[in-house]
Amino acid sequence: MITRGLLDQLLKSGQDLLQKKAGGTQNKAASGGLGSLLSGAGGGALAAGAMGLLLGNKKARKVGGKVAVYGGLAALGVIAYKAYGNWQAQQGTAPQTEPQTLDRLPPAQVEQHSQAILKALVAAAKADGHVDARERELIEGEFRKLDNDQELQQWLHAELNKPLDPADVARAASTPEMAAEMYIASVMLVDEENFMEKSYLDELARQLKLEPGLKAELERQVRL
Repeated sequence: MITRGLLDQLLKSGQDLLQKKAGGTQNKAASGGLGSLLSGAGGGALAAGAMGLLLGNKKARKVGGKVAVYGGLAALGVIAYKAYGNWQAQQGTAPQTEPQTLDRLPPAQVEQHSQAILKALVAAAKADGHVDARERELIEGEFRKLDNDQELQQWLHAELNKPLDPADVARAASTPEMAAEMYIASVMLVDEENFMEKSYLDELARQLKLEPGLKAELERQVRL
């Protein structure tokens, strides 16, 4: 199951969708040309359909200037790396090792991070309870158009149909950097003014074992 390219398309189209909801055309100029993804052939428009279903009726908001600048999957690594640096500076400690975020990893490791992040995105989409049986069918149909990999389809079906469990999501994080990226993706997707979604985020952060200062800095970086 290869998810890197699929996730990259989803994140790029999701940023464009959220910018359109949040402010229409004036935000397009800040999007670094991500709008062109949707105007091209097939893939971008299909990704927008899948991401739109995952987003549901989220309150319109502008999500992360850095996501707009860097676009797609790499943006999560950039945001996580910056958050780590700021958090360590606040503590007055120099990092013992450089954070190995996905923007600094070889392809095989990027794929591991990508699968964990996709798991986090699917779970976050379910946090407000809007993904019912009909929605699950629609989401699976959109993903099939994007990538007809049978292993991916089976994985997605299982993830959409299992009960929402932050502990299960957190188990996918095999490194602290992966945990940070999964949390960033979740913050991007949820509406924190929704009680259920905010509660899910807080419990996910606890299960990911994120230090409170790092959790706050990750959230701040997404909203810049």
